Amino acid sequence: MTSKDCGSHHSHSRRRKILRRIVFPIVAFIALILVVIFLTWAILRPSKPRFVLLDATVYSFNVSGDPPNLLTSNIQMTLSSRNPNDKIGIYYDRLDVYAAYQSQQITFPTSIQPTYQGHEEVSVWSPFVGGNSVPIAPYNALSLEQSSGGIRLMVHIDGRVRWKVGAFTTGTYHLYVRCPAIISFGDSPRGGVIVGDNAVKYTLTNGCSVSV
Repeated sequence: MTSKDCGSHHSHSRRRKILRRIVFPIVAFIALILVVIFLTWAILRPSKPRFVLLDATVYSFNVSGDPPNLLTSNIQMTLSSRNPNDKIGIYYDRLDVYAAYQSQQITFPTSIQPTYQGHEEVSVWSPFVGGNSVPIAPYNALSLEQSSGGIRLMVHIDGRVRWKVGAFTTGTYHLYVRCPAIISFGDSPRGGVIVGDNAVKYTLTNGCSVSV
């Protein structure tokens, strides 16, 4: 081995030592941070947000067509969400609200503006959901229920959330919320208060099932 080769080998060896001295502490520091985040996450155990369907104001809900399978509706829902965690915040990156009847979506989805929910904070939204001449499959059952004075709907909230623990924010999780609602009809709708021309407000305060 020539003196030139020996010098080159010594230079490469020295560079490797320098890289090890720089890289290893960085990797160890990152690993330590990840362990701390994992332990914090495991200890805090974030709870799911709690949703409640507070009320619904029905402006229109009519079936038309021959056969009667076209639904026109316009409903304003008031929904509340509470973050039960005292050390974890929640980012609602996307929330889409719509109504369903017998597992069939009967309104177009309405998007709620993305928001952040602090520790033990309560958020309230009042989106409108509806649609014009939306085709529905179970029109016989819908006509029967409507003539008997009530419609059993399911309000859906589908979205994506992230959890915030200190300065750390998790990846995205899917959020599924289901809120049952019974809307009555007739000249004197049960549980409803007339609030305008052909508009009836129903106070519901129904708890919702939440899955993350």
